[in-house]
Amino acid sequence: MPTTTTPSATSTTSAAATISATTTTTAMTTTTNAGTADVDPVHYRRPGRFTRTVANRLVNRLIRLGVPLWGARQLRVRGRTSGEWRSVPVNLLTVDGRRYLVAPRGETQWVRNLRAAGGGELCIGRRCEQFTATELAASDKEPILRAYLKRWAFEVGVFFEGVDADSSPAELARIAPRHPVFRLD
Repeated sequence: MPTTTTPSATSTTSAAATISATTTTTAMTTTTNAGTADVDPVHYRRPGRFTRTVANRLVNRLIRLGVPLWGARQLRVRGRTSGEWRSVPVNLLTVDGRRYLVAPRGETQWVRNLRAAGGGELCIGRRCEQFTATELAASDKEPILRAYLKRWAFEVGVFFEGVDADSSPAELARIAPRHPVFRLD
Protein backbone atom coordinates (compact mmCIF):
# COMPACT_ATOMS: atom_id res chain seq x y z
CA MET A 1 0.00 0.00 0.00
CA PRO A 2 1.64 3.34 -1.05
CA THR A 3 2.17 5.89 1.69
CA THR A 4 2.88 9.61 1.43
CA THR A 5 4.69 11.32 4.31
CA THR A 6 4.74 15.09 4.81
CA PRO A 7 6.91 16.50 7.63
CA SER A 8 6.02 19.69 9.44
CA ALA A 9 8.64 20.94 11.90
CA THR A 10 8.58 23.45 14.72
CA SER A 11 11.53 24.42 16.91
CA THR A 12 11.80 25.98 20.33
CA THR A 13 14.92 26.75 22.32
CA SER A 14 15.19 24.91 25.62
CA ALA A 15 16.50 26.96 28.54
CA ALA A 16 16.98 23.78 30.56
CA ALA A 17 19.61 22.36 28.25
CA THR A 18 23.06 22.91 29.65
CA ILE A 19 24.68 22.41 26.29
CA SER A 20 22.29 24.70 24.42
CA ALA A 21 20.32 21.93 22.78
CA THR A 22 17.22 22.67 20.77
CA THR A 23 13.99 20.74 21.08
CA THR A 24 12.35 19.99 17.79
CA THR A 25 9.03 18.24 17.63
CA THR A 26 7.87 17.17 14.21
CA ALA A 27 4.39 15.97 13.39
CA MET A 28 4.45 13.41 10.62
CA THR A 29 1.16 13.17 8.76
CA THR A 30 0.80 9.92 6.90
CA THR A 31 -1.95 9.68 4.28
CA THR A 32 -2.81 6.25 2.96
CA ASN A 33 -4.54 5.54 -0.33
CA ALA A 34 -7.81 5.13 1.60
CA GLY A 35 -7.65 8.88 2.30
CA THR A 36 -7.30 8.61 6.07
CA ALA A 37 -4.62 10.57 7.93
CA ASP A 38 -2.71 9.52 11.03
CA VAL A 39 -0.61 11.96 13.05
CA ASP A 40 2.56 10.54 14.59
CA PRO A 41 4.49 12.99 16.80
CA VAL A 42 8.24 12.60 16.50
CA HIS A 43 10.60 13.91 19.18
CA TYR A 44 14.13 15.09 18.46
CA ARG A 45 16.44 17.23 20.53
CA ARG A 46 19.14 18.67 18.29
CA PRO A 47 22.68 18.89 19.73
CA GLY A 48 24.04 22.37 20.28
CA ARG A 49 27.02 23.78 18.43
CA PHE A 50 29.49 22.88 21.22
CA THR A 51 28.31 19.27 21.27
CA ARG A 52 28.53 18.93 17.48
CA THR A 53 31.85 20.70 16.93
CA VAL A 54 33.80 19.89 20.09
CA ALA A 55 32.34 17.24 22.41
CA ASN A 56 31.30 14.59 19.86
CA ARG A 57 34.53 15.01 17.89
CA LEU A 58 36.63 14.67 21.05
CA VAL A 59 34.72 11.60 22.24
CA ASN A 60 34.91 10.00 18.77
CA ARG A 61 38.67 10.61 18.65
CA LEU A 62 39.19 9.04 22.11
CA ILE A 63 37.04 6.04 21.16
CA ARG A 64 39.06 5.56 17.96
CA LEU A 65 42.21 5.57 20.12
CA GLY A 66 40.68 2.77 22.21
CA VAL A 67 39.76 4.81 25.30
CA PRO A 68 36.36 3.57 26.59
CA LEU A 69 34.75 6.61 28.26
CA TRP A 70 32.12 5.19 30.67
CA GLY A 71 31.18 2.50 28.16
CA ALA A 72 31.03 4.80 25.13
CA ARG A 73 31.40 3.23 21.71
CA GLN A 74 31.41 4.49 18.17
CA LEU A 75 28.23 3.38 16.43
CA ARG A 76 28.69 2.83 12.72
CA VAL A 77 25.59 2.34 10.61
CA ARG A 78 24.87 2.64 6.90
CA GLY A 79 22.92 5.71 5.85
CA ARG A 80 19.37 4.86 4.82
CA THR A 81 19.60 6.99 1.66
CA SER A 82 23.28 7.16 0.74
CA GLY A 83 24.36 3.71 1.90
CA GLU A 84 27.56 5.28 3.24
CA TRP A 85 28.85 4.48 6.72
CA ARG A 86 27.88 7.09 9.35
CA SER A 87 29.36 7.17 12.84
CA VAL A 88 28.34 8.72 16.14
CA PRO A 89 29.39 8.17 19.77
CA VAL A 90 26.82 6.24 21.83
CA ASN A 91 26.59 4.83 25.34
CA LEU A 92 26.38 1.04 25.33
CA LEU A 93 24.24 -0.23 28.20
CA THR A 94 24.29 -3.79 29.54
CA VAL A 95 21.30 -5.00 31.59
CA ASP A 96 21.03 -8.64 32.71
CA GLY A 97 23.64 -9.70 30.18
CA ARG A 98 21.82 -8.06 27.25
CA ARG A 99 23.16 -4.98 25.46
CA TYR A 100 21.11 -1.92 24.52
CA LEU A 101 21.40 1.42 22.76
CA VAL A 102 19.17 4.24 24.00
CA ALA A 103 18.57 7.45 22.04
CA PRO A 104 18.35 10.18 24.71
CA ARG A 105 17.78 12.86 22.04
CA GLY A 106 14.88 10.98 20.45
CA GLU A 107 14.44 10.35 16.72
CA THR A 108 18.03 11.06 15.68
CA GLN A 109 19.55 10.27 12.30
CA TRP A 110 21.36 7.25 13.75
CA VAL A 111 18.00 5.91 15.01
CA ARG A 112 16.43 6.27 11.57
CA ASN A 113 19.47 4.71 9.90
CA LEU A 114 19.57 1.80 12.37
CA ARG A 115 15.88 1.10 11.80
CA ALA A 116 16.45 1.00 8.04
CA ALA A 117 19.68 -1.02 8.18
CA GLY A 118 18.63 -3.43 10.94
CA GLY A 119 22.16 -3.48 12.33
CA GLY A 120 25.57 -1.93 12.29
CA GLU A 121 28.92 -1.98 14.07
CA LEU A 122 30.11 -0.91 17.49
CA CYS A 123 33.74 0.09 17.55
CA ILE A 124 36.36 0.93 20.13
CA GLY A 125 39.86 1.46 18.89
CA ARG A 126 40.42 -0.81 15.89
CA ARG A 127 38.05 -3.47 17.22
CA CYS A 128 34.63 -3.41 15.55
CA GLU A 129 31.82 -5.82 16.28
CA GLN A 130 28.83 -6.31 13.99
CA PHE A 131 25.33 -6.57 15.46
CA THR A 132 21.70 -6.76 14.52
CA ALA A 133 19.23 -4.51 16.33
CA THR A 134 15.66 -4.99 17.51
CA GLU A 135 13.72 -1.92 18.60
CA LEU A 136 11.79 -2.35 21.85
CA ALA A 137 8.12 -1.48 22.24
CA ALA A 138 7.37 1.43 24.58
CA SER A 139 5.90 -0.97 27.14
CA ASP A 140 9.24 -2.85 27.39
CA LYS A 141 11.48 0.19 27.85
CA GLU A 142 10.93 1.06 31.54
CA PRO A 143 13.71 -1.09 33.11
CA ILE A 144 16.14 -0.15 30.35
CA LEU A 145 15.46 3.59 30.66
CA ARG A 146 15.79 3.34 34.46
CA ALA A 147 19.18 1.60 34.17
CA TYR A 148 20.31 4.08 31.50
CA LEU A 149 19.41 7.04 33.69
CA LYS A 150 21.07 5.46 36.70
CA ARG A 151 24.31 5.10 34.74
CA TRP A 152 24.36 8.28 32.61
CA ALA A 153 21.97 10.85 34.14
CA PHE A 154 24.89 13.24 34.72
CA GLU A 155 25.49 13.26 30.97
CA VAL A 156 22.03 12.92 29.41
CA GLY A 157 19.54 13.63 32.19
CA VAL A 158 18.54 16.98 30.67
CA PHE A 159 16.95 15.14 27.72
CA PHE A 160 14.50 13.18 29.89
CA GLU A 161 12.15 15.99 30.97
CA GLY A 162 12.89 15.81 34.71
CA VAL A 163 12.50 12.02 34.86
CA ASP A 164 15.36 10.20 36.58
CA ALA A 165 16.29 6.70 37.73
CA ASP A 166 14.18 7.08 40.88
CA SER A 167 11.02 8.17 39.02
CA SER A 168 7.85 6.10 39.14
CA PRO A 169 7.09 3.51 36.47
CA ALA A 170 4.27 5.78 35.25
CA GLU A 171 6.69 8.67 34.67
CA LEU A 172 9.09 6.42 32.77
CA ALA A 173 6.19 5.03 30.72
CA ARG A 174 5.17 8.61 29.85
CA ILE A 175 8.57 9.43 28.29
CA ALA A 176 9.29 5.98 26.82
CA PRO A 177 7.75 6.67 23.39
CA ARG A 178 10.08 9.67 22.95
CA HIS A 179 13.31 7.68 23.43
CA PRO A 180 13.98 4.77 21.04
CA VAL A 181 15.70 1.74 22.60
CA PHE A 182 17.37 -1.05 20.63
CA ARG A 183 18.42 -4.49 21.88
CA LEU A 184 21.60 -5.68 20.22
CA ASP A 185 22.00 -9.30 19.15
